Amino acid sequence: MSINKKIIFVAAVCLFLCSCNNSNTKTIKQVQIMNEGVSNPESIDELKEAIAKYESSVEDLINAQEQIGIWYKILASRYIDNEMYAEALKALEKAIDYYPTNWNLYYYVGVSAGYMAKSALDFGAKGDNAKRDNYLLLAESGYKRAIELDHEYFRALYGLSVLYVLEMNQPAKAILLLEQALLIEPKNTDAMMLLGHAYYMTYNYESAVAMYDKIIQTSKLKEQKEAASANKKAVLDDMYE
Repeated sequence: MSINKKIIFVAAVCLFLCSCNNSNTKTIKQVQIMNEGVSNPESIDELKEAIAKYESSVEDLINAQEQIGIWYKILASRYIDNEMYAEALKALEKAIDYYPTNWNLYYYVGVSAGYMAKSALDFGAKGDNAKRDNYLLLAESGYKRAIELDHEYFRALYGLSVLYVLEMNQPAKAILLLEQALLIEPKNTDAMMLLGHAYYMTYNYESAVAMYDKIIQTSKLKEQKEAASANKKAVLDDMYE
């Protein structure tokens, strides 16, 4: 089965199950009465009997909702794999309804909204960046929530830092995040490069030079070493102008 067909299949299943899950309360109660033979229990014995009969039904409902949430997570992942970020955001919103404390879901909200911000062009040529700004704020809130739920979530710390440095021009906000990220992954040279740039943007030239020196010593990638050397030279040139 092709990826697109899989996406359509999963979406169809999700929609079907959601429609079932949204049946009105009256209908559910009628079905329960028909299946369980319990209407309006009053005595202690009747109440105990009703609880015993309904427990399995409640468990079935919980299991069904859990499965729906899992399918929405899978659907969002498939959309992201296919770079369909607007659709991914819709699926992620549904998945978060079922799993509101899952930090991975919020991280992917940050990723997807960040990509959508890049594509939010001013097609009407009105000089209005509201759509882009809204996506950037959504990305920021997604990353922040992921970090709130897991303070050592490196990918969210790095993702939010990229947003601040490269998209929102707020490098000062990224510095503490990147310093924290490098405590978690001290040899991550991508985070070092971004931190060096954040130091440079905030005129902390000495820290920027020190970070680029560290990259030159640590990185095993020739291109990254060369980039760090070039960046260091640019910083030094600005320091001694």
